Amino acid sequence: MAHGIQIDRERFSCPLCLFLFNEPVSLPCGHCYCMQCANKHLDHEEDSGIYSCPECRQEFVSRPLLVRNNILAFVVEEPGDVACDVCCEVKLKAVKSCLQCIASYCEDHLQPHFDVPPLRKHKLVAATAELENSICSKHYEVMKIFCRTDQSCICYLCSKEEHKGHEKVSAAAERNEKQNDLQGSRKRIYSKIKRREKDMMTFQQVEDSINVSVENALAHTENVFTDLCKMIEKNLSVIKEKAISRQKAEVSRFKKLRESVHQEIAELREKDRKLENLSRTDDDISFLLNYSSLAQCEDQPSIRIRHLRQFEKVPAVVLEAKDKILDVLDRECAKIIMTMSGITPDVVETKSVRDRPSQGNQVYLYDLCYSASPQRFAFSWQVLSQESLTGRCYLEVERSGRGVLVAVSYKDISRDGTFRQCMFGDNEKSWALDCFKNSYEFRHNEIRTSIPGTWSSRVGVYVDHDAGLLLFFSISDTMILLHKVQTTFTQPLYAGLWLSDGAAAEVCKLV
Repeated sequence: MAHGIQIDRERFSCPLCLFLFNEPVSLPCGHCYCMQCANKHLDHEEDSGIYSCPECRQEFVSRPLLVRNNILAFVVEEPGDVACDVCCEVKLKAVKSCLQCIASYCEDHLQPHFDVPPLRKHKLVAATAELENSICSKHYEVMKIFCRTDQSCICYLCSKEEHKGHEKVSAAAERNEKQNDLQGSRKRIYSKIKRREKDMMTFQQVEDSINVSVENALAHTENVFTDLCKMIEKNLSVIKEKAISRQKAEVSRFKKLRESVHQEIAELREKDRKLENLSRTDDDISFLLNYSSLAQCEDQPSIRIRHLRQFEKVPAVVLEAKDKILDVLDRECAKIIMTMSGITPDVVETKSVRDRPSQGNQVYLYDLCYSASPQRFAFSWQVLSQESLTGRCYLEVERSGRGVLVAVSYKDISRDGTFRQCMFGDNEKSWALDCFKNSYEFRHNEIRTSIPGTWSSRVGVYVDHDAGLLLFFSISDTMILLHKVQTTFTQPLYAGLWLSDGAAAEVCKLV
């Protein structure tokens, strides 16, 4: 090993710079140089186009590839993590540090500590680069005492001066006591690790359960919507079949009418031709005999042509059906979304605003209307989440339109009392942030606080139930604190939403 041999400085010096090798590399001829020295020499020869070894003068056709000499690098560059304080030429790796000598030694220079009797009593420890940390910065003595009063390591002189009268023990005794405490700390940490690992397993199980639930829900939803699309296509096929059948029947009827009229016209023209020929005959008797049969012309009944006006009404009926289907889809899809957001579907329904234009994938706003659930609010357009906000909880609400109120409330808030008893923010059971176009207003127990701010489509709510802390944020490119509430919550809290006419909101993030 390189650690136990003495290195001849001359043999392990670069022939160009005469210093110990730094990043030693070899030329194809075998001679070694520092990486920087070799590159500098080759750069100098680049103009002539002839490259050679500075030592043996062997020439190379092209610029030679420099190869790192790993063995030489190990000898001269990696003598050890801690250098021997006695080595003069190359600092070899120290194997031990002496707390009395305040020095680190390689194997050779450590030998006197085993051979010389006075040195045998010195305290040897594993080689460390932090040996100076064991020395008192004031007296330059080895610190062997621990002051329990000041919780610091001190030397003997310190114990007689500024630490006089303090509770002191040897560093070794304190180490033994702390070692016992350390084992206790490790046991506590190990116990916490086990609990956290159990939590991690629970998290993984919950995550897997969520993934399976979402995948199953999406698969079922996709199947249902696929069936709906098939039913729509089937009904479209039936309508097309009925329309085409009616079309064929009417076209066939008019075809027969045309053929009948065409035959009648042909017969009339033939009779007219015979009458014309009769008019030219000179035989009076023949004229009189044929005139009676040819001159007779029965009156034909007029043909009634029925225009199929009912087909002109079909587009209006189809549009009416489309509006009704959209109403149902809007209402039921909103129920699905609210269910995923934790809002009870039987508390609130949604219906789409009529007369809204269609512009690509733009989603328009919703009005609130209510089912007959006893949990509904009778006189205000607001809803509560099904699950409570336990412990520390953070949620974000995506809003659109004007007049959205984001709130937290106790579950026993009145559903059918006075407006003050029911409305979020107007009683002692709820706290609400009213979101306007370019400002906000915090409301609680009929006290309103105006909050300046710019428009943002997302509002964040942080609740620490045990600490009684409630924070409202404006979320855009940055997160801005709008209002802070410090109080005492006496009941579980639930997320609440109130919407004005033509507004929409959705709980889009819950942590």
